[in-house]
Amino acid sequence: MGTLRTTRMKSSKSTGKVNRAWLHDHVNDPYVKLAQKEGYRARAAYKLMEIDEALHLIRPGQLVVDLGSSPGAWSQYVQRKLAASSPHPAHSDGPGADQVIALDLLPMEPISGVRFIQGDFRSDEVLEQLSAALQGQKVDLVLSDMAPNLTGVSVTDAARVSLLIELALAFAQSHLHPDGALVAKVFHSAAYEDLYRQFSDVFKVVRRFKPKASRDRSAETFLVGLGLRPV
Repeated sequence: MGTLRTTRMKSSKSTGKVNRAWLHDHVNDPYVKLAQKEGYRARAAYKLMEIDEALHLIRPGQLVVDLGSSPGAWSQYVQRKLAASSPHPAHSDGPGADQVIALDLLPMEPISGVRFIQGDFRSDEVLEQLSAALQGQKVDLVLSDMAPNLTGVSVTDAARVSLLIELALAFAQSHLHPDGALVAKVFHSAAYEDLYRQFSDVFKVVRRFKPKASRDRSAETFLVGLGLRPV
C-alpha cells in the first residue's frame, strides 16, 4: 500500500521547488535506472534483493505471501527467483502453482505466476479470502511492504503503522511454517522499539535492515523475523 505524506507547504512556489527536487532525485536515482533496465516496476525490488542475499530467504519450492504488493516489484523479484530455481513448470491450480500470493488495497497489473487479491488487509473478509487461497498450506515467507496513509500527526501515524505490523505478525503466527520468516517495513518513530519487542516475542531471531536501496532521508527500515517461537 502506498504511503501518502501530508506536509503543509508555505506556498505553491515552495511546493514546486520540492516537486522539482524530488523529480530530479528520482530521475537520477541509480536504483530507478536499474529497475527500468531490468524490468522491475519499482526500485523497491532492490531492497528485498539485498535482504534476501544477506539471509537467503527465498528458496526453491516455497510459498510466499506478499502484503502491500502494488505495484508489484517484490512479487516480481520473488517470482523470478522461484521460477529460475524451479525444475518443473507451474500448474494451473492451487497455491503451489502460483508460489506467490499478493495482496493490496490498490490494483496491481498481473504478474505471471502470482495470484493477486485486491482488498484491505485490515478487513476480516479479505483475510478470509487470503486464508482460503492458501488452501491449508503453510507459508514459507511473508513479506509486508504495507504502509498506511500518513496524517502528519506522529501519535496517529505511529498507531496506524503499529496496527499493520501487528496484523502481519498475527498472520505470520497463524500461517507460517515453524522455520518461516517475516520481512516487514517499519518506520523509525516512537513505536519502533515496541514493534521490535513484538517481533522478538514472536520470532527466535530478529534482524534489523536498512538496505542501500532505501533512501538515506527515508525513515523506513525493515525488521526480519526468523523462526517462530513455540506458542
